[in-house]
This record gives sequence, structure tokens and C-alpha cells, in this order.
Amino acid sequence: MTGGAAEPNRLLRAARERTPSTTSPGEGLSRQELADVVNAWLAAHRDRAVALDANYVGKLERGLIRWPQVDYRSALRDILGVSMDADLGFRRPRRPTPAVAGMATVDDVDRQEFLRVALGVGAAAVAGHPLARLALALDPTPVPAAVGAGEIAEIRTAARLFATWDHTYGGGLVREAVAAQLRYSAALLETRCAPGLRPELFSAVGQLGHVTGFMAFDAAAHADAERMFRFALACAEEATDWHLRAKVLSSMARQAIWVGDPDTGLTLTELALVRADRLTATERAMLLAARARALAKLHRVQDTLTSVGLADEAFTDTDPSLDPPWMGYHDHAQHAGDTGHALFDLAVDGRFVAEANSRLATAVDGHTDAYARSRGISGVKLASLTMVTGDPHQAVVIADHAAVDLGMVRSRRAAQDMDELHQLAARHDDLDDVADLRRRLPVLVAGAQPA
Repeated sequence: MTGGAAEPNRLLRAARERTPSTTSPGEGLSRQELADVVNAWLAAHRDRAVALDANYVGKLERGLIRWPQVDYRSALRDILGVSMDADLGFRRPRRPTPAVAGMATVDDVDRQEFLRVALGVGAAAVAGHPLARLALALDPTPVPAAVGAGEIAEIRTAARLFATWDHTYGGGLVREAVAAQLRYSAALLETRCAPGLRPELFSAVGQLGHVTGFMAFDAAAHADAERMFRFALACAEEATDWHLRAKVLSSMARQAIWVGDPDTGLTLTELALVRADRLTATERAMLLAARARALAKLHRVQDTLTSVGLADEAFTDTDPSLDPPWMGYHDHAQHAGDTGHALFDLAVDGRFVAEANSRLATAVDGHTDAYARSRGISGVKLASLTMVTGDPHQAVVIADHAAVDLGMVRSRRAAQDMDELHQLAARHDDLDDVADLRRRLPVLVAGAQPA
């Protein structure tokens, strides 16, 4: 989806209306009829039990979902008699370039050079060399006597650049660089700043603090992540930035759930939702999905389903033009992945398997290369679920695709998910391809670990 109101999918609606109804001669298929036929097609051709309804078809026709998962597209093409996705108005979501997204382009700074310097390319090759000692002896960048709009824009640019890197390659490689940038930016809070700009300064530093904290979380440096998240939250509170506050609390909740404390995770999501009226629909969907994850870990099945439903309802009203820039990642694929992860914990116990499978598959199919980590993590979860509840041979295929996505990622979260898959696959170790996957997974896990 793009900013502003969603563009109606007139091609899909026209194709539906020209396809004869199965119950009303002379009329076209109703939305519910189309949903029923798709469900039947998926059961017959993909051996999948799903429950699409008129509401889902309505989302497709209103343009709220522009790229349904691959099986749904196959069914719709066959049923509606077209050969290409484009004939039904479906198009793969495209991420805007930084300039289109409203992100500062930094004309006077070469982006690649910025990342090359920030990453310290070649540092390992010169370790112990006299040149390395010279580099380490460099004086820190002096903090200016006063902060203006230019410095604030530079902080936000740094936060966005590092966040982009994190989404694609994980938090393991650049954590030191972004932490150094955060230390410098935090020092700016002590300098002179016009009263009208001070909230913006705190918000910008808090945004960078959140990026730094999430990288630490991704690298399983949980004590560092907690400190940085709390710093970012304090900045958001100082700036009275409700949107940043919601994002930080969401990440804090995800970390708490990850380390085995879903009760705290639930508390943090509830805290973020206290003034949900101040948040965008996308932010509410994000928080409700995190809430569902916590509830699933607490084995509160009905509450989990309710929270997933509320998240879906909120996401139906999403309008990216109203969201802060850092919410640009939260598209249909991300929403499907977040809610699919929540349902995963129910599905491995045999509940709502088809729905969890469908959502995780939608996430894998919808994430672009810029979000390789998210696509890979959802792929590993889908492989684990398929290994437990479905065809283990298909699980191997899914896992191999996920391994490609995670090949350039350094993320301990991803590594731990692959380790979980290794354990779940043990039940099918008598199958040659599964046994081969289990032999290869430890190497993949080691590759995903930050050095």
C-alpha cells in the first residue's frame, strides 16, 4: 500500500462480477461466493483448509490488500479465468526510496561511504597493525555548543540509515557504530537548543535510541537493549511523542516475550494502549499483535484470538500517510507475520493451524528484499509449523528458502529460531531430507550469529 487512501482494485471487482454466480442465474459472483469457491479450490488443489470470507474479498477489492499470498492468487486466477496477477490488479508492494518516503537524502554525504565508514570495512584485516592503533587514537567528534534543526535532521538521518541496514542484515554487524552515534547524539541533549526545537531533539535522539536498542535485542545483548529502550522511552516522554512512545513500548514488549516474560510483555502493550486514540491505526495494529503474542505465550487462547481480530480490524483502517516514518516497515506482510507468530504458539498444539500457516506464508511471500530478516524469520517459523503439523518434506523446502534469506543476516533471534527448527525436526530424523536439513542447520545457525 502507498500513502493516502487505498486505490480500489477495479480489475478484481470486474472479474468477479463477470464470473457467473453459482446460486443466482444471470448475476455475477458475490463476494461470499467467490470466497467460498476459493476455499474449495485451495482444499482441492493445495490440500489447505482456509476460511476466507466476504470481508477478505472486500479488502482485496478496496485495495487494502494488493498482494495476497501465492496460493490465494493462484486460486483467484484460475477461478476468474485470467493468466496473470496483473489482470486482477495484483501487484507486489514496492518500498519507496528514502527520498520518496520523506527521508532526508543527505546530498552532501554519500550513503555508501557513510555505511562503509560506519561499518569499519576491513577492520579485521588491519587488527594489530600500527594503522589500527592510529585509528583508535582519533579524538572523538566534538559536541557543538548549540543544536539547531540541522543537527536534529542529521540524527534522524542516521537513525533511518541504521534502521534500514538492520532490517536487511540484522543488528549484529553495526551495533558498535550505532552505539557510538547514540553516545554522541545523547551528549547533544546537554547543549543549548531553542525551546521550540528541544522536543524535536529529544524525539530524534529517542528514535536513534530505539534503533540502537532493537539492534542489541536482535543480537541477544538483552541488558544493553533494555537500557537503550528505557533511554529511548524517557526521550519520548520528555518530547511528549506518543508515536515514538508506542514504538518503544512495543519493542520492549517483544523483548520481554522473547526472553520468557510474556506477563511483562502484556503489561507493556497495555501501557502503550492506554491512550490508543492518540495513535494511528497501524500503530494500534502493531500493539495489538504484540499483545496477542504475549497472550499466546500465556496460553490464553480466546484472548489471543480476540487480540488478533482487533489487530486485523485496526489494520483494515491503516493509512500510511498518517504514520511516522519509522512505521514504514509495517505493511500487510509485517502484519501477517506478527499475527502469524502469535498464532504459531497455538498452532503447534493443534489449534488454528491453517490460519497460522496462511499468515506466515503471506508474510514470507509479501516481504521485499529490504526486509530479508523478517522474511527469513517468518520462513523458519513456517517451516517449523509445517514440520510439526504438515508435510516434513515441504518443511525442508520452506526451510531452504528461508536459509537463503538469512544467509547475509547476522541475527541471534534468527539463529534461535533455526535452533528451534532443528529440535522440532528431530521427530522426522528417519527421513533422508529432514536428516540432511538437521545436519546443515547447525552451520546455518553459526552463520547467523554475530561475530
